[in-house]
Amino acid sequence: MPVYLTPGVYVEEVPAAIKPIAAVGTSTAGFIGVVADGVETPLRPGRTGFTLDVDADGNPKLDAAGNPKRVRTEADFYPVADAGAAVLVDSWDSFRTHFGDVQAGNFVLANAVYGFFNNGGSRAWVARVAGPDPAPATGTGTPATPATGTGETTGTAGDPPAAGAGADGGADGGAGTEADEDPPLVGIDTDPVIRAALIRALDAFLDVDEISIVAIPGATSDDVQKVIVDHCENENTQDRFAVLDGRRQVTELTKSEIAGNVRDSSYAAVYYPWIAIGSDAGGKPIYQPPSGHVAGVYARVDAGRGVYKAPANEVIRGANGVEATVGKAAQAGLNPDGVNVIRLFGPNVTIWGARTTAALTQPEWKYISSRRLYIFVRESIQDGLRWAVFEPNGPDLWSKVRRNVTAFLTTVWADGALLGTTPEQAFYVRCDKDTNNPAVRDAGQLATEVGIALLNPAEFVVFRISQWAGPEA
Repeated sequence: MPVYLTPGVYVEEVPAAIKPIAAVGTSTAGFIGVVADGVETPLRPGRTGFTLDVDADGNPKLDAAGNPKRVRTEADFYPVADAGAAVLVDSWDSFRTHFGDVQAGNFVLANAVYGFFNNGGSRAWVARVAGPDPAPATGTGTPATPATGTGETTGTAGDPPAAGAGADGGADGGAGTEADEDPPLVGIDTDPVIRAALIRALDAFLDVDEISIVAIPGATSDDVQKVIVDHCENENTQDRFAVLDGRRQVTELTKSEIAGNVRDSSYAAVYYPWIAIGSDAGGKPIYQPPSGHVAGVYARVDAGRGVYKAPANEVIRGANGVEATVGKAAQAGLNPDGVNVIRLFGPNVTIWGARTTAALTQPEWKYISSRRLYIFVRESIQDGLRWAVFEPNGPDLWSKVRRNVTAFLTTVWADGALLGTTPEQAFYVRCDKDTNNPAVRDAGQLATEVGIALLNPAEFVVFRISQWAGPEA
């Protein structure tokens, strides 16, 4: 308490009873993929990438055609990000700076990150695993030029990659799959060394708090996908949701064939089939695991509608086909098991599923939007009430906690995220002498009960139509 000794007027600053709880972000992605150490990165501004090769007298050396020889200057190019380190990228150009444009050495990851930004993503953390270098350059030695593409873009992702960049190396001097070769039908994690490195790379995300979506595009082995799920369910990183790719070599349309033996989890969703993102030089479709594009759709829906809206019935930008056609009858055997099907409706490649992989084992968490909204509310309250730690645990504190949580949940309800026509129907907050009895207080705990009425998506829209004789009957 201040002590007043001199007569006069004194103005004191009194802390507000309500400390607003800020909504946490829900759309920052974490991607892990294979990027070779020798990928081509862009030139630094104002650099040429080469210097003249001169003799002892300083005269330019000439090649067989009589042209001056040039020597590549590595310092003129951006360095490749360190393997295993998480790097923040906030645009496609930012990714290119650290990991190179689309090319043989980063094909799957680069297309996935481009698809993320093209579909509405704005921030991502990327960690690379060192893969085999592309074949030695056979070109003229000129610097790689930015690729240009033909896919749909939003104008925010930067220059799109070439539709067939992975087929011919993506740039002068690159190397990759020949145009007449069939693309591999397996994921990126068939090599046990790569598989182990992908699993270790998840540790790079442990200290990055803002990540809320995790994907390893193209990783379809049980070993890797199980670790992704474990990462999102870990008590220290339980604010994350895993986006998994279904397998490609499917002999029958069942969950076990598509999702393997990865355990059910309300913190994960699996998508099938892979999507076409263009054609190679021979006109064959190039197929890409959908997780990067789907993560971008999550971000787009979060920004446009809210995390409570299911990321389904949404068109995937940059996709022009699917690798396997799944019709209504076939999806009837997959949807109840939590396999989200990507279907082609006319020219639109559309996400036509909104379930977690725990659709059968945990029916209360069968929808992606329910789990992600719950994560959002839980993390927002946790971050927004950190000020309460070490405060005197009495009725004054209980009242402040009730007011703050109630104000936050009222905003969530007003946004349309909770079920109920009034706040009282949508949620409740209890923090009083009943929840904080002497035993709880003596343990140094402040206990608050919060209940929220989640909105499930209208997955099955049913109309009952019958004949009507009219008002004169």
